[in-house]
Amino acid sequence: MVSFKKPDLDSFQERIHIATLFVTVCFLLLVTRLVWLQIVSHTKYALLAESNRIALVPAPANRGLLIDRNGIVIGRNYSALTLDVNAEEVKGNVDELIDELSQIVLISPRDRRNFKRSLEDSRKMGTFPLRSMLTEVETARFMVNRYRFPGVEIRARSFREYPYNELASHLIGYIGRASKQDIERMQTEIDNSKASDPDALQTSFLPGIQYVGKIGIEQSYETVLRGRPGYDEVEITAGGKPVRTLSSSPSVPGKNVVLSVDIKLQYLVEQLYGNFRGAFVAIEPETGDILAFVSKPNFNPNDFVEGIDSVTWKELNESPQKPLYNRPLKGIYPPGSTYKPFMALAALETKKRTPSQTISDPGYFDFGNHTFRDDKKGGHGIVDMQKSIVESCDTYYYHLARDMGVNMMHDFMKPFGFGQITGIDLQGESKGVLPSTEWKKNTFKKPEQQKWYEGETISLGIGQGYNAFTILQLAHGMANLANNGIVMKPHLVKAIEDPFTRNRTLTTPKESYRIDLVPENIEMIKKAMVEVNNSGTSASVFKGTGYQVGGKTGTAQVFSLNSKEYHHGSTAEFLRDHALYVAFAPAEKPTIVLAMVVENAGFGAQHAAPIARKALDFYLEGKWPKEIPEWKRAP
Repeated sequence: MVSFKKPDLDSFQERIHIATLFVTVCFLLLVTRLVWLQIVSHTKYALLAESNRIALVPAPANRGLLIDRNGIVIGRNYSALTLDVNAEEVKGNVDELIDELSQIVLISPRDRRNFKRSLEDSRKMGTFPLRSMLTEVETARFMVNRYRFPGVEIRARSFREYPYNELASHLIGYIGRASKQDIERMQTEIDNSKASDPDALQTSFLPGIQYVGKIGIEQSYETVLRGRPGYDEVEITAGGKPVRTLSSSPSVPGKNVVLSVDIKLQYLVEQLYGNFRGAFVAIEPETGDILAFVSKPNFNPNDFVEGIDSVTWKELNESPQKPLYNRPLKGIYPPGSTYKPFMALAALETKKRTPSQTISDPGYFDFGNHTFRDDKKGGHGIVDMQKSIVESCDTYYYHLARDMGVNMMHDFMKPFGFGQITGIDLQGESKGVLPSTEWKKNTFKKPEQQKWYEGETISLGIGQGYNAFTILQLAHGMANLANNGIVMKPHLVKAIEDPFTRNRTLTTPKESYRIDLVPENIEMIKKAMVEVNNSGTSASVFKGTGYQVGGKTGTAQVFSLNSKEYHHGSTAEFLRDHALYVAFAPAEKPTIVLAMVVENAGFGAQHAAPIARKALDFYLEGKWPKEIPEWKRAP
């Protein structure tokens, strides 16, 4: 029989107590962890387990079409196969994955850059196309090797296409891949919508929104065009293989946007500009419908849809021609002599002049120590109001500007929209400059700069000086005059169309307000503008028209001559005068008003009015210029 000494027994019992305590502590830790997992964190881990079993597969919505006023589709969709990568399932190095895939499918450096940029913008959350428009051979090659690439799938996607390439690119805009900022902005919009109307269906599956409008109508009407993406709730294996579809939330296609633009008129004007830079806006005065919105030169929006390559971007961004610059919306120009009909109307309305009141024009106007010259040496002789418009007499308006003063001119011109945001349905509109003493005080910092000098008023009368307006504002102002003071907000979208029922909801607004004008005064200005094209500065251009048209030529200085004589041919191209023209027709009841500038081209009668004549001939009489190829691509 074995016996233990007391010290040995005490030591053995101590070890047993320690082991028992250790086991008890471990057991308590396990129980505590079990309680934490099963009770406290049950909801969290149940969701994680469910997400491992269930995947949400986005179902992007078809984007709405862009259609011109006559039914021609200028923005549409087409389907193609893409190689998609689920960024959350990518294991290891992304470059290594792309290198392996490139041995099966052709992946260009541009594809690689666009994909990696999308990953960075989205923090590697979501599914992104690595390569678009796969061929049948490439599709077959990948399907044979699909097992090697978990998270990589071939899917049919809808792509945006602009069938007429550069045509109307500045007004249409383009779509591009949604960035992190785009997703955050859309989430904020959804949250705000829910807060303001909790009962409204405002949910949107954001991972299904991979492309958004970046500029133009594509941007302004993004929420209308994109529709609402859906998703499929799919049960998957641990390896990510789909087993069955549990439920579906179908996507809702976007609505079609019907533009007010006549795309054939747009095409014609763009062709007529040729290699000249400039802007052209035509408006239907009774409704505010914009019939043409031309910015030249332009660009191909198709280059931006899948991400523009660096070479093309550099060419566009660094070109001195500025093809990405939206000239009708953002460019500001002195209106030149196209401002004179508005000045004459202001003189009548403020009773600073009567139609028969005359001046004697010697060909210049002295004010202080400065001589303001007329464009005609020796002057125009005895000039009344009609002659001042028909022959474009500068001296008449130097006198008028002095008598009116800058603030009176400002207050009269403001309701016509000069120096004001028109509210057109495009983002980024420039306000321009309609000068006043208050404007100068708020614009300049130094006290000597803030003071308004009387000499600065004189050149305002002929549309020079601080005057700087967009061509959109000039067209809008002329539409307000042609519409007898009834102001309609200019807009590019005429209606929103349901893609299933084809029912249209008109967006044409009611009149914004009315300018209180004496009818006889308006008629006097209109008759003088008609005479401009009958016997005045643009008479030779409009000879033989089958309709009466009112117009006004303009030539605007780009830089100050400092009393030197201007020579067009010897002046550097970008310092040459701008050619401008405004018109309305038919004169008795205008259905179209236009304003335009041909940059650095010289005289308005020589370079702007001929384009206007051909545009009006087409719109009013259907005549197509012989020198411009017929419209061959329209459906």
